[in-house]
Formats: sequence, C-alpha cells, structure tokens
Amino acid sequence: MMRVTSFLVGVALSCAAAMAAPLSGQETYDLLFRNGTLDDVSRDQSLVYERQVSNALAPDAAERDSGKVALTVGEGESPLAVLELRQGEKYRKLGQFPASVGNPMIMFFYESTVRDMAESAGGSKFYIRNRVKEALVQPNEVTMGEAEFDGQTVQTQTVTMQPFAEDPNRAQMRGFGDLKLTVTMSEDVPGWYLNLVAEAPGPEGSAGYRSEVTFETLEEVTQ
Repeated sequence: MMRVTSFLVGVALSCAAAMAAPLSGQETYDLLFRNGTLDDVSRDQSLVYERQVSNALAPDAAERDSGKVALTVGEGESPLAVLELRQGEKYRKLGQFPASVGNPMIMFFYESTVRDMAESAGGSKFYIRNRVKEALVQPNEVTMGEAEFDGQTVQTQTVTMQPFAEDPNRAQMRGFGDLKLTVTMSEDVPGWYLNLVAEAPGPEGSAGYRSEVTFETLEEVTQ
C-alpha cells in the first residue's frame, strides 16, 4: 500500500512572454534525457504520473493504457527505477531501468507512442521507432515559459518534435504523419518532467490520437 502526500499539482501551461532558443542535436538530446533527474528523489517516495489516452482508431487500447504510472527507485549501488501502471485495483509492471541515467519516463513516453502508432496505423514498429529516435537528436528549439504547479508559478522548458513531417510515407500513416511530441520540463518538478504529450489528428480533422502524461504527485512508499 502507498499513501499519497498533500503534494497537489495544478498544471496550466502558459505561452505568455515565451521565448525560444535554438538547440543543437546534442543539446536537444541532453535536455530531453537529462542525467541525474532522480538523484534527489527519496527511496521512500514514488513519482506518480497520470496518463490519459484517447485514440479513435483503437479505443480499447486507449482504455487499456490509461491510468496512473508510478515510478519507484530501489535501493543498492545500482538502483533500478521501476514503472507500474495502476488502474483502480489493477497493477501492471511496465519495466525497470537504471536510475543512474535519469528519469525513464521519457523512454516510456516515446516507446508507448511508437507502440500506439504501430497498433493504430500499421507499418513497422522498427521503422517508426527509428524515425522517433532521429527526432530526439535533431537540432530544435526550446521554448521558455511558465506553468502553474503546486500552487506556484514555475519556469519551464518545452521542446516539440514532429518525427514524420518530412517522411515520404506520411500519407499512408492515417493521421500519424502529423504526429507531434511535446515535452515540458522544469527544475522545480520532482523528476524533471512536468508534461509529455503525443498527438495526431484524425482524417480530415476528425478525432485522432492523444496521449498525455502529467506529473501528479509524490507518494510515500509504505513497507
């Protein structure tokens, strides 16, 4: 059992007075996969995220994958970060990753998007994954902004990627050719990631796909 702390989260991303700065491919990668983001997380606490998925092409899969995602860091010289999906009384292990390299939520985010796209639009999962990986290391821009978090205004950094914008096969991707990945990060948010969104429109502007992962709370781990 785990007990939720009174760490309340209210996310309201602000574009007011936002400023953009160019990033090299290496700088983009280093920002998205920042090292040390779990170093200050207590082993007695879990990071809890809310994942909400809507998918007109695969509504059952969207329901299957929506819920709370809890990240708990283990003990030892080489601790692992364990991810678990919670849906009411149901729990499903999502994987474990070396905690020393940073918060694996970014890997969970892009891997789940790759799987969702492959299930919905068809095509090779390997091809999709490779295009997404390429986007993570391309020159980009970071947008500086603000968000309301835990009752306070915090400074944020946001990176947006469109992996298939120039893909020759985009017309066959059932809307996923316009897939947009947006990652919002903040020094003031435990674990670094505040909000991660993947979205793609449906045919002719109809409802399509959206996956949103938002940091929600710190939760104490009870033995």
